[in-house]
Amino acid sequence: MAENPNTLLVVSAHAGDFVWRAGGAIAAATMRGERAVVVCLSFGERGESASQWLAGKPLDEIKAIRREEAEAAASALGAEIEFLDLGDYPLVESEQAVAKLVDVCRRVQPTVVLTHPLADPYNGDHPAAARMALQARVLAQAIGVANSDGSFPTKDDIIGAPPVFFFEPHQPEQSDFKPNVLLDITDAFPLKRKAMECLPAQKHMWEYYTQLAIRRGVQVKRNAGPNLGLPHDTMGEAYVRYFPQVTGVLQ
Repeated sequence: MAENPNTLLVVSAHAGDFVWRAGGAIAAATMRGERAVVVCLSFGERGESASQWLAGKPLDEIKAIRREEAEAAASALGAEIEFLDLGDYPLVESEQAVAKLVDVCRRVQPTVVLTHPLADPYNGDHPAAARMALQARVLAQAIGVANSDGSFPTKDDIIGAPPVFFFEPHQPEQSDFKPNVLLDITDAFPLKRKAMECLPAQKHMWEYYTQLAIRRGVQVKRNAGPNLGLPHDTMGEAYVRYFPQVTGVLQ
């Protein structure tokens, strides 16, 4: 397959978030020949690695385990991955962290950005990641905003205006998550499931997100044609598009 010039950038608060929430979108993109880059702001070492803490492992070892798991999951999806190691619980927003994301945006030149929604009463790290991702997207478009090393970008370094999609939080109703984009990930789901199984530290999530893909698949089918009530094996993911769609044709 010829390489597709499109690039998907996924900004994930923790090492596992990109798999549960957007693994299907990532796999679908790489299956089309697109580039997919995942940026994990933290390893989820403090708040999302309970099994490792209960096993008595030290912090550095837990971070190494979560890195290895996330790298394996990204590989299963066909994606590149990098880690900013900003710490979690809490993930602290800072100018330095945003500057690092600006560097990533300019280097990666994304055509689409995926990240967390702006509300999640159960995990403040998630909206913090979203706020930093959105700020970095705007700053990376400005030629007068310096890179993190103090140098200024050229006109080729600044990015365009990639659309941003928020992926589904773990508690959608409490997070006021109302999807307006349903993505068919039927062909990509086997890779998503493979990636989920790379995260044994959160094994309890495997079946939950498989069942969620089935439920969203029902909605994909219901919104894509006649409601014939026939059995199907469609799998789906839900998203919220943050900025308006620009189009010459309504469809």
